[in-house]
Amino acid sequence: MGYPRLMAVDRDHVLRTAAALLTRKSTATMDEVARAAGISRATLHRQFAGRDALVRALESLGIDECEAALDAARLDDGPAADAVRRLVREIEPAAGLIAFLYTENQLFEGDERNDGWARIDDRIAALFRRGQEAGAFRIDLTPAWLTEALYGLLAACAWAVTEGRVAPKDFTHMTVELLLGGALRHSASPGEES
Repeated sequence: MGYPRLMAVDRDHVLRTAAALLTRKSTATMDEVARAAGISRATLHRQFAGRDALVRALESLGIDECEAALDAARLDDGPAADAVRRLVREIEPAAGLIAFLYTENQLFEGDERNDGWARIDDRIAALFRRGQEAGAFRIDLTPAWLTEALYGLLAACAWAVTEGRVAPKDFTHMTVELLLGGALRHSASPGEES
């Protein structure tokens, strides 16, 4: 008789389960994450040495999902406002994870900041800059601010969907319309000469 075979742990399943749980309950313990993933705390600890390691792994997953959404949204195609709509639609499946990561201050402080966030910021800001140069978006709002506003709205709408205050089917519409309602250039935007 041989040794019992150890069941392989599906790291992607654990990460996605942790993301789903932490999206709903950002204070969930490692024990709760392990239970949700159907593994022991010891098995979870072998995969992720602690909460910080788990959050860093979730950060990598979130960056990968954001970059895939940016690619799928074809940011350089057509009018910038249409590209924003496509981006929000493509990023919606990752919005809950983004909302969780958005609140994890340690990810954005110090020397350990992941360069992936800068790549994402640059690509989104370039989209807003393109819209400004085409005359579609207000020029009194910086591309960096419009990028931050997009992150904030994605997180807020993800939380509202999780809490049942916004229907999942309305996520893209609510997020895009509020963002573009403030970003679209009208004949003379506040702070601009007419």
